[in-house]
Parts: sequence; C-alpha cells; structure tokens
Amino acid sequence: MALDRAILDVHPDPIDVDVERGRIRQFAIAIGEDDPIYLDRDAALAAGHPDVPAPPTFLFGLELENSDVFGDLAAHGVDLSQVLHGEQRFRYHAEVYAGDRVQFRSSYVDVYSKSGGALDFLVRRTIVTRDGDTVAELESVSVIKNTGGPA
Repeated sequence: MALDRAILDVHPDPIDVDVERGRIRQFAIAIGEDDPIYLDRDAALAAGHPDVPAPPTFLFGLELENSDVFGDLAAHGVDLSQVLHGEQRFRYHAEVYAGDRVQFRSSYVDVYSKSGGALDFLVRRTIVTRDGDTVAELESVSVIKNTGGPA
C-alpha cells in the first residue's frame, strides 16, 4: 500500500529539549568519538568552548528520541517493520552545547515513489532553534517498502 500523502499535512508540535552533558558524553562514546571536548567539560573549556559541545549528528538522535515519527507513520497505515532509515542531512548555523535548551520544529515535506511503487520515500525537515535563533536544519528520508507491490 502506497504511503498516504495526507502525512504531508501533519505538523507535529514543537519539541523543547534540554541538552544534557551526560547525554552528549553517552552519545560521543556510542559513536566512537574520542575527542575530549565531547567527553569532559574541562577539556571543552580549555579548547575555548563555554561547555561540552554536541557532536555533529547528536541533534538527529535527540530529535528521534523525543518525537513521535513512528507514531505519525503508523497513523498513516505504515507497517513499521517495513521502514528503513534512508539518509540524513545537516546544515549547522551555530554550535549546540550542554546546558542549551533547543526547540525542534518538524514537518513532512515530500513523498515520492521508486521501483514502480515498491518503495516510498518520506522527507522530514526539522528546524532547530535556541532562544529563537536557528542553530541547525535537519533533513531525514525514511524508506518504506510497500508490501504486496512490485519486488
């Protein structure tokens, strides 16, 4: 079954999230980042940062943990076992640090099909702000395999 294009009308509520030093450290360790600025406040301060900076892909994980992307998909008839992460893009305007409070404002901006309708692609765009200023723009593409369609 093809993805219901009505998902483009879904505009999730903005999500406010506090960026925590311990969460940054856990994420850095999980991705194998060993630069001490991501692991230790004193190292970050010595390098000229006001606190521990968030690694580049941290915001994507933080958004996914705090949003209901999968609920949105399920509400539009998507079998979640058929969903894959296709790609992600980031555009940064400013560093994000431990102690910041950021807001994620997301929207679904495009749906398209490939392979004769066997695969649908859903593009989600998120603007991340701190105190009203944009710090990053995130874009992710989910790939949805349509069951019963062409292989």
